[in-house]
Amino acid sequence: MRILTLIHEYPPIGGGGGRVAQDLARALVKRGHEVRVIAPHHRSLEVDDPTDGVKVIRISSFRSKQFAADLLAMGGYLIVGLLTGLWQILTWKPQLIHVHFAVPAGVLTWILSKLTGVPYVLTAHLGDVPGGVPEKTDSWFRWVYPFTPRIWRDAAQVTAISEHTRRLALAHYPVEIEVIPNGIELSADFSETLTAVHHPPQIVFAGRFVPQKNPIQLVNILARVADLPWQAVMIGDGVLMDETRREIERLGLHERVTLTGWILPEQVHVYFAQSDILLMPSLSEGIPMVGLQALLSGHAIVASRVGGLIDLVEQGGNGFLHEPADLDGFVFSLRSLLSDESALLRARNASLKIAHRFDLVRIVDRYESIFTKVIGECQKQ
Repeated sequence: MRILTLIHEYPPIGGGGGRVAQDLARALVKRGHEVRVIAPHHRSLEVDDPTDGVKVIRISSFRSKQFAADLLAMGGYLIVGLLTGLWQILTWKPQLIHVHFAVPAGVLTWILSKLTGVPYVLTAHLGDVPGGVPEKTDSWFRWVYPFTPRIWRDAAQVTAISEHTRRLALAHYPVEIEVIPNGIELSADFSETLTAVHHPPQIVFAGRFVPQKNPIQLVNILARVADLPWQAVMIGDGVLMDETRREIERLGLHERVTLTGWILPEQVHVYFAQSDILLMPSLSEGIPMVGLQALLSGHAIVASRVGGLIDLVEQGGNGFLHEPADLDGFVFSLRSLLSDESALLRARNASLKIAHRFDLVRIVDRYESIFTKVIGECQKQ
């Protein structure tokens, strides 16, 4: 198959959605398919590594930040992407377009499909669904919503990364939606058993420093367990970075909490390998790649009872779930893990077992089956 992937963020630009697209593209190439990705460029970006077999076509999109895309960047991606996409379709002749996010890449995909007749499969992640991340998207959904139903309706197939995302989407778009969770590759040296935890225990957070991820709440949770031994690292950047840094200073945690800023995925993996507990008091989530990486790394998870996080945590097994505002609940669960090494080790090993449910091989099987079906039906017409 020849698959053209459209997405407005692709590693090292953007967050978990881009990582999902990258993992899927690489896995499809390993199976003998051809994949090209139209993704934005950023001034700090070096040439993409071609060793994974995926051809990444970087286009100028007025993107000023690696970790976030504003309306200007999204508009730039649409305008430049239209010309680039048409050229790829005319010269390379893909059999299918796979688009991640109905907005903004879905708009571009819909136009390309109407102009050329190439079918497309839409994958919804959460931020492109009305109500998914209200503080980030509700303002501009008022402007684009009259147009978005066509994007969902005209897709040959729609998938969503979690049941929560699917239900939110169905409230606005009455189309058939198949849930395919994000997956993660189980490496050849993947082990299902850990024999020890770090001393002191290491806590990790990774994501955008934005209201959705609730980093200020996270710092307040840490302050409430400051009497116990631990070290923490907060990976990422965003509009709340300065406020988070000030809160860390105010609470006297500057010697125990490391802020890394925006770093490459390979560097994130190093920090995860050195950590024991993932702390995620998010207000909303799809199925975060950070959570899947935590399973793969054997982390105990203390997180919000929202969205796809519910699928990653077995309460009292590999971690604990609480309502985002339940500061006391987060503190109690984190304290229980930090003060009991055997409980922490059991939770970490439980996460390793759960990781099998999200094996990338199974996820790619499902996408491959959908793509084959869509292409076959198109060829019959």
